[in-house]
Amino acid sequence: MLKQLIIQQVRSIVSGGKPPTEFLYPPGDPGLFGPDSVVWRVHGDFMSMMIGGISSLILQALHPLALAGVWDHSSFREDLKGRLGRTAFFIAATTYGNTEMALHAIARVKKVHASLSGTHPDGRHYRVSDPHLLYWVHLTESFSFLNAHKIYLNRDISAEDQDQYYSEMSTISQGLGCQILDSDGNDIFAKDKAHVEKDIESYFSELEYSDRSEWVVDLLENFPVEPNTYILNRLIIKAGFYNLPDWAYPILGRNIPTRLERQLVNQSINLIAKPVRWALTNGVHAHAKRRMGIYDA
Repeated sequence: MLKQLIIQQVRSIVSGGKPPTEFLYPPGDPGLFGPDSVVWRVHGDFMSMMIGGISSLILQALHPLALAGVWDHSSFREDLKGRLGRTAFFIAATTYGNTEMALHAIARVKKVHASLSGTHPDGRHYRVSDPHLLYWVHLTESFSFLNAHKIYLNRDISAEDQDQYYSEMSTISQGLGCQILDSDGNDIFAKDKAHVEKDIESYFSELEYSDRSEWVVDLLENFPVEPNTYILNRLIIKAGFYNLPDWAYPILGRNIPTRLERQLVNQSINLIAKPVRWALTNGVHAHAKRRMGIYDA
């Protein structure tokens, strides 16, 4: 019963409730990454991706201009589930979709971004397509997904694989127009763990916990969940808040979770992780593997 509920939840998030058969075609097309990539492994775990998604949204809300673009041009305040679903489908399409599907998803989002701009209440003008703002979204999203993977699935992931993950993820963000160049026009986009953490720190002076940020955090923390999966979803939300880097808690006005608090959440997650992880193997990840002629025993 729990497996079926989780399968339905996964499908409703990444494919509108329909079986994701479009990820089966065309046979042999590896998409942007393929089954040997670290991105396929990291994004193949529904539990840790949901946890990382929550923490990335919190971090992104701390940048006033990055948040302004979502605040002014997104339906997330009225339809958070729908907004999260569209984001989840974009991640699924660019990770596991065939090449045409992945490139189409990137081009569609880039086209939407190009038309959006506005003015923050403090008078600053912003463009959603601004590489500086896109880069903050990329850095926090990539960091959050990988951190959740390390904490809740694979603590022994190698330093080389972590660097490879960041390098692979740069393909998507740079495709969206996030070009980070130095004064001589050289590409300085972070493609390894040390560089990502360094570039995240470079944004610290721009961050603030505003009334808007507080509203987003409250929405995430008190997100309404279905009764049948209440315990699971409340744990995912709690884990998302515990997945934040230590530097974020003082900005949010919260205490850094203790090691014991994090261990208790981790243990609780692991108690129910098996059916959740089994559920996604019946979704887009498994379909993409079958496209490549890979079948689980």
